Amino acid sequence: MGPVLAGVLQLLALIAALALAYVPLGNHMAKVYSSDRHWRVEKWIYKGIGADPDTEMRWTAYLRGVLAFSVVGVLFLYALQRLQGVLPGSLGFSAIDPDQAFNTAVSFVTNTNWQSYYGEQAMGHVLQTAGLAVQNFVSAAVGIAVAVALVRGFARSRTGELGNFWADLVRGVVRILVPLAAVAAVVLVACGAIQNFSGIHEVGQFTGGSQQWYGGAVASQEAIKEIGTNGGGYFNANSAHPFENPTPFSNLFEIFLILVIPFALTRTFGLMVGSVKQGYAILATMATIWVGFVALMMWTEFAHHGPAFDIAGGAYEGKEVRFGVGSSAIFATSTTLTSTGAVDSFHSSFTGLGGGITMLGMMLGEIAPGGTGSGLYGMLIMAIIAVFIAGLMVGRTPEYLGKKIGTREIKLAACYILVTPALVLIFTAFAMALPTPANSMTNSGAHGFSEILYAYTSASNNNGSAFAGLNADTQWFNSTLGLCMLLGRFVPMVFVLALAGSLAEQKPVPATAGTLRTEKPLFTGLLVGAILIITGLTYFPALALGPLAEGLAS
Repeated sequence: MGPVLAGVLQLLALIAALALAYVPLGNHMAKVYSSDRHWRVEKWIYKGIGADPDTEMRWTAYLRGVLAFSVVGVLFLYALQRLQGVLPGSLGFSAIDPDQAFNTAVSFVTNTNWQSYYGEQAMGHVLQTAGLAVQNFVSAAVGIAVAVALVRGFARSRTGELGNFWADLVRGVVRILVPLAAVAAVVLVACGAIQNFSGIHEVGQFTGGSQQWYGGAVASQEAIKEIGTNGGGYFNANSAHPFENPTPFSNLFEIFLILVIPFALTRTFGLMVGSVKQGYAILATMATIWVGFVALMMWTEFAHHGPAFDIAGGAYEGKEVRFGVGSSAIFATSTTLTSTGAVDSFHSSFTGLGGGITMLGMMLGEIAPGGTGSGLYGMLIMAIIAVFIAGLMVGRTPEYLGKKIGTREIKLAACYILVTPALVLIFTAFAMALPTPANSMTNSGAHGFSEILYAYTSASNNNGSAFAGLNADTQWFNSTLGLCMLLGRFVPMVFVLALAGSLAEQKPVPATAGTLRTEKPLFTGLLVGAILIITGLTYFPALALGPLAEGLAS
C-alpha cells in the first residue's frame, strides 16, 4: 500500500468514526444543557462554591461568572508554579520563574496551552495533575458554556436570560468531559501510553551520558488534552512522544478526540434552536473547510520536489515515521483548525506552503470545526456576517434563525472578528521592529518571519502549537504572548455574550418568502466564501512575507 493511499484510507476511517459519534454525542450534549435536573455530585459542587444553579443570568452576570472563575484559575495556577519547590511530588524541580509562570497560568486557563518550557524537565506530578490537567477540564467547559449561552440567545425570545454559568460549567465537566476522558484514557493505556506516578530513572549508558526516563499520569492528561482541544503535552515532544502517542492507531484516535466534540456541537445547536437542518448547514460549512485543508496539506506534503522527496515518498523531515506523511498532515490540519495545538510532527519542518496552511487554519478563527465551544460560537458569528452580506445584496434587513441582525448585532460581530487579527499583526510588527525579540529566531528570512507570525497567531487564537525554532522562553515573549492569550480569549467572549443577550431580548421574526434559507447549500457556500475572503483580505500581506514567499521560492 502506497503512502498516499494509506493517508486517504485513514482520512475515510476518521470521517466514518466522527459520523457514528455525531448523533449520540450531539443529542447527549443537548440534553445536558437543556435539563432542569441536577445530579447529586453537582449539588455538592454548587454547595461548595456557594452557587445557585437555578438562577437565570443576563449576559453581564454570565460574563462576570466567566471572568471571575478564570481570574481565580490564573492566580491558583500561578501560585502552584511558584510554590513547586516545596510541593510533594515535585521530582526535585524548583519553582517556575515569574514570567514563565504567568505565561503558563494564562495559557492553560485560556485553553491555549502554549508551552515555553520542557514539561518533563520543569514540572512535577502535582503541578501536572492538580494544576495543568484540572485546567484542561474547566477551560474547555468554559468554552462550551459560552457557546451554549449564544445558542440560547437564538433559541429564546423576549428575555435577556441566558442560563446559569455555574450550572453550565459544572455539567460540562461532570456529564461530558470527565466520562469521555475516562474512556479515552483507558483506550490510550491499552495502546501503550503510560499512566503512573513514577519518578526519574536513568536508562542505559551512552557516549556523553545516560538517558533519563520520566513517568507520569500521561494517558489521563493526554485524553482531556485532545477532547478539550487543549493541546499541552506532558512531554516537550507532545504527541510525537511514544509515551503520549505510541502507535498509528492511537494517533488516529487522538485526531478523533480532537474533532468529535466540536463537530457534534453543531447537532446540539440544531436541537436547541429547534431545527436540526440549521445544525447540518453549520456542520457542512465546517466539514467543507476541514476536508479542503486536509486535501491541500496532503498535496503539499506528498508533492515530490526533488530526489530526496522522491525516495522518501513525501516530505518526511520533522515527521514521525510511525505515523507517516498522511497521518501527520491530518493531525496538523485538525489541530490548527481547532484550538488544540497538540502536534505529532514539527510544523516548522513542513514545506513552505504546508506551514502556511497550518497558519491559515488558525487565522480563520479556528472555526472548522474549532475548539470546544469556541469553534461553534466563532462560526455563528461568521454566519451573522454572511447573513448581513446577503441582506446588503437584496436590500432587506438580514435575519438569522428568526432574529433580526440590526446595527447593534453587526457591530458586536464585527468587533469579534477584528480582535485576533489586530493582536496578531500588531504584536508581530513590534517583535520584528524591535532588536531583542528577533534574536530568538533560529532562522532568518521568510522562515524566520514565519516563526514570529506563527507564535502570535497561535497565542491570539488560543491554539498553543509552536512553529519550532523560536526561543519563546524570554521575558518579551512570555509577557506579550501571555497578553495575547488573555485578550484573544476573553475580549471576544465579551462580544459573544453581549450578542447573545441582545438576541435573547428580541421577539422572533416570522419567516417570509424573502427570508434567506440558512439551512440550504447556497448559504453554506456563501458562508464558506465569506470566511475565506474576510480572512484572506486580513492576513494575505503577512502570509505573503512568510510562508507564501518561502513556498513559492522552493
